[in-house]
Amino acid sequence: MIDPLDAARQALRARQGEGARYDAPSAPARELDWARRGTAYFLRLLNGLADDVLDAPSRIPGLSRRRLVAHAGYHARLLGEIIAWGRAGRREPFPRAATVTAEELDFGEIQPPHALRYLFEHAAVHLNVEWRDMTDEDWDRVVEDGDGRRVALSDTALERARLLWAGAFALDAGGRDADLPSDFPRNLEFPASL
Repeated sequence: MIDPLDAARQALRARQGEGARYDAPSAPARELDWARRGTAYFLRLLNGLADDVLDAPSRIPGLSRRRLVAHAGYHARLLGEIIAWGRAGRREPFPRAATVTAEELDFGEIQPPHALRYLFEHAAVHLNVEWRDMTDEDWDRVVEDGDGRRVALSDTALERARLLWAGAFALDAGGRDADLPSDFPRNLEFPASL
């Protein structure tokens, strides 16, 4: 019996044909699927919110929906930068800590709604391109951040998936546990350092 994810990948390759970008054979397919589905789910819930309710609180006490969306956008941007750093074969540490900063969140939080939505969408597309451009060798790379923390590029998809699914529920925009992929870990928690 063929794995449904493998069957979907084969069908996609048949539709897209030559020249399309695909994940490397050793890429963490399940985790990438969770992250990509989480991106679509988060975006669907975000786009269902009117601009004037972005200032409302999320399900996380003291955290607005706006700040939560900014975090999700800057998180994708950060992971994309870390992956690009690793793919370039840089030996020196990444020039900053591998965390979204308070300054980024403060700036993102005051953006107009269309800019905040664009931040999330654009950063997610860029991250996906970085993942698609990774070779088998790249997936084995580890980047040290500016604080000395080691970030395995193979872990970025699961990290992103966890943040997106937890964030989607924290948006308080109709997210349901029943919408989680059936094989996804159920212990979701949005980063407390916001």
